[in-house]
Amino acid sequence: MARTRIADAASSLTLRGRCLVAAGLTLAALGALLGERALVQLAVFVLALPVVSAVGVARQRFRVATRRTVTPARLPRGGTADVLLEVANTDRRPGGLWLLTEHLPVDLGPRPRFVVERLLSGSTAPLRYRLHGSRRGRYTLGPLSLRLVDPFGLVLRTATGTDTAALLVLPRVIPLSGGGALTGAGGDGGEGARRSIAVHGEDDVSTREYRHGDDLRLVHWRATARTGELMVRLEERPWRAAATVFVDSRSTVHLLGGSVDGAAGDPAPPQDTLEWVVEAAASIGTHLLRRGAALRVVTDGGELTPALGRGQLGPDELLERLAGLGGAPQPGLQLGVEALRRSGADGPAICLLGLVDPEDVAALVRARSGPGRDVAVLVDAAGWLDGGATRGRRALGPAARAELCTRQQQAGDLFRAAGWQVAMIGPDQNVAQLWSQVGSRAGAAGPVPA
Repeated sequence: MARTRIADAASSLTLRGRCLVAAGLTLAALGALLGERALVQLAVFVLALPVVSAVGVARQRFRVATRRTVTPARLPRGGTADVLLEVANTDRRPGGLWLLTEHLPVDLGPRPRFVVERLLSGSTAPLRYRLHGSRRGRYTLGPLSLRLVDPFGLVLRTATGTDTAALLVLPRVIPLSGGGALTGAGGDGGEGARRSIAVHGEDDVSTREYRHGDDLRLVHWRATARTGELMVRLEERPWRAAATVFVDSRSTVHLLGGSVDGAAGDPAPPQDTLEWVVEAAASIGTHLLRRGAALRVVTDGGELTPALGRGQLGPDELLERLAGLGGAPQPGLQLGVEALRRSGADGPAICLLGLVDPEDVAALVRARSGPGRDVAVLVDAAGWLDGGATRGRRALGPAARAELCTRQQQAGDLFRAAGWQVAMIGPDQNVAQLWSQVGSRAGAAGPVPA
């Protein structure tokens, strides 16, 4: 027990306090060796000073309450948030000299430090600092560490609270225009859907000749009388724009290291290929949802579903789900491909991919059967590597780099051979350029036959 107390006392000494103790011991040794009583007396005084300071700090009692107000609590990547940290002294006595440190994740910037001196009982000290959301994700602000220091700066005592606050850094949403991949695939999104409903109504009825096995309750007698042949009615819902966005978030297929400049004029460009892909999914998904399209979002881990398990994701919930996406441990795309296959032919599929293998390409192509306007967005390996991106901490060698670029080019050729549109994206491109490029190709191709 005595050893523990001595160790605790020694660990609470600051650098100044330890130097003072070392000086006192040296003076005591010299006084005893030389027989100088004055040196011994000075040594006792020097050694007593840290002891008195330690006793004073140890006797200090404090009760502190904290509250954080984050504005805004949700911000896009690259944005800033202001935090109001209110520190209240709930003890009956005034506080001493408090050194406060707010614990923050590294991605949010340096830890804020504050000095509060003699805070009266029942008083509150408002402390403010600013955060920069450089990377998307869910973050915890706090807890707050309080350090008590004696007036001489010889002894330091630390205590850490438990109160925290949450901050959500969402992927950026780049404004888009036009139908993009939906152009030529049935109209102009939600506006086209509303126009169709207004003209034809929800129960748009057409007829065809009776076929063996048709339900006799569907016979349209008025058309039968008019044509002289047995006709059945087809109850079809009016067209509504639909699409599926597929996001490959596996860490093994993305260039996550290095430093990339990004597109010119972009204040916060994506620093890696995964961030580019997620930003594209957020921008395209939000754009289509706001246009009234029926959207499904699928990742390599499966489909993203609403919290209630019914309906489709809204724009806000989509961004929340994408905020925590990344670094998936799945080695393959089996779960995602199965979810993509279940989506059927409900509009085009927009696949946002990393450095894919031929096996991945074959699986995605098999999951999408029949004519369509499916789009494969592939990472331009050469462009990102030239821009400074790496797969790890070290740059790739010439042989590994050539193999990676060749394999990515082959993946694009396989998609094109299957009738897909292919877009190679580099660090100098943004999502708006991709969307315009895909839309122009879809419009030039003309409408898809029914």
